[in-house]
Formats: sequence, C-alpha cells, structure tokens
Amino acid sequence: MKRYTLGSLVLELVMITVGLIFLLPLYVLVNQSLKAPSDLSDPLAPVTKPTLVNYSDAWQEGDLGHALLTSALVTICSVLVLVIISALAAYPLARSTRRWSSITFYAFMIGLLLPFQLALVPLYVTMRDLHLLGTPWSLVLFYSGHLAPFSIFLYSGFLRAQSIEYEEAAAVDGAGTWQTFWRVVFPLLRPVTGTVIILNVLNIWNDFFTPLLYLSGSPNTTVPVALYSFVGEFVSRWNLVFAGLVISIAPILLIYFLMQRTIIKGFSSGLKG
Repeated sequence: MKRYTLGSLVLELVMITVGLIFLLPLYVLVNQSLKAPSDLSDPLAPVTKPTLVNYSDAWQEGDLGHALLTSALVTICSVLVLVIISALAAYPLARSTRRWSSITFYAFMIGLLLPFQLALVPLYVTMRDLHLLGTPWSLVLFYSGHLAPFSIFLYSGFLRAQSIEYEEAAAVDGAGTWQTFWRVVFPLLRPVTGTVIILNVLNIWNDFFTPLLYLSGSPNTTVPVALYSFVGEFVSRWNLVFAGLVISIAPILLIYFLMQRTIIKGFSSGLKG
C-alpha cells in the first residue's frame, strides 16, 4: 500500500485549489441569479435572501421557452446532419490509399483555417435568395457546412486508428460498401460520435453572432440572442441575464454528464494518428 507523504498532501491541496478556481465562475453565476434586483452587494458575497423571481421573470420576459425550442431544433438537426455527412465523408478518406483521398482530406482541413467571416456576405445573400432568412433552417444549413471539417477530422483520425479486419470479414461474407459502413463501421464509431456530438452541441448552442444575423427581425430566436435582450444601452438587467444563463446551461450540463465517459474515450482514440 502506497504511503501518504507530504508530496501527496501538497498535490491534493493544489488539485483542490484548482478545482475551486474552476468552480468560482459557477458560484458567481448561481449566486447572482438568486439575488433580488435591489441587492447590490458584492458578486462574491453569499446571497442572504435567495429568490427565484429572477427565473420566472427571465422565462416570461425573454420568452425563453420559445428560444429553448428554437435552439434545440437547430442544434438537434444540425448535429444529426453533421454526424451522418461527416461519418460518410470520413470513411473513404480514411480507407482509400489513392492520391485524391489525401488531396480531398487536406481540402477539408483548409476549412478549419479559414474564418467564416470571409464568406459572411455571400452566405447571407445565398440565404436571402433561398428565402431562409428568419427561419431555423438557415442556421441548420450554415452549421452543417461550417462545422463539417472539424467533424470529418475527428472521424478520420478515429478510423485510421481502427483495424480494417472487421470490414474485410464483412466483404468476405458478401456485404457491399453501404452494408459494411452501416452495419460494421458506423457502430464502431460510437466513441468518437459522442465527442463529435458534444463539441458541436456546445458550438451551436452557445453561438450568438450567427443567429443574430440570420434570425434578426423574426419571431424565432435562440437562447443567447434572447438573453441579449436584457442588456440595454442605459439599463442592463444582470439578475435576469444570470438566471437565464443558468436555465440555458442546464440542458448542456446534463448532456455532458451523461456522455462524459464517451467523450473522453472518443478524444483518447479519435485523435490518434
């Protein structure tokens, strides 16, 4: 049995300190969301008379119910498209040894380097011509293209680290390319699929600029844009902002805790090679 030494004590104290530092923003967020609007005490001071009125006011005045539904619709549809399209694209890129495979892969990777602001105006004009402005489908189309290179990168790295024996056995049994992918390859992609899902969910759910641009002037809005309505030029209702943030991060935290092991496993295996 390993002895408990002074070094172990110091290491534990350092880890506890780091943990408290990371928990500090969460403490401030929850603490401020429970304070009454008239409470102007220090943000770090514990709330003495907690109230839940901020949550009800934020829900009603910010129309967070509709905003959550819009964000959920955009996020679920975008991630579903990303998982299917990226997995299908990564399979031939990872398995083919032809020259076009490497060229195509690096062409996708260029999408990780180029900022989407370069295509901001052309994309907006395209959405307008397609009559998609003001609808959640404009965001689904945008995210499906914008986040595809990163998803393809994760899937390709994972596939290159996997043995090809299962696919060869399926081919011997008479399975075609599509059958091999859906029945053999795609189930093996479960760890990295969890990583792709949670990372893209975070990107899409927390995005502010794109929904503000494409949904401006429409009744549809996402959670970050809805929370922005509480911040004005002369008056900012921070108590409602903090309460709305707690409401908005609750679904994401739940998804993360449920998929935590899958995410870590996907990272450890999906970035090999």
